[in-house]
Amino acid sequence: MDTTTTRVQTAFRLPPDLLARVKLFARRENLSVNSYVEHILDKATALVFPKLPKDFQIPEELLQSAGCIPAPSEQELKNDPRLAHALGYDQSIH
Repeated sequence: MDTTTTRVQTAFRLPPDLLARVKLFARRENLSVNSYVEHILDKATALVFPKLPKDFQIPEELLQSAGCIPAPSEQELKNDPRLAHALGYDQSIH
């Protein structure tokens, strides 16, 4: 199983007191600040953008009751990054 995740470097400007609190909470969890912030952001957005495995299969009976909606095309995934994220596709589809 491949556990490597691609990450993009980014920067945020935070008030000093907020950064101090983040560092404190990260230390309490024995995490780096980066890992702690990633965990918090992932947790905060998980309900809005659920992650499904790429090989997720919808049960046949559900497809039949829904009228067999086809899988989205690459163009649809490019045009709708929220859908791509929810389905677990890399948003840089070419």
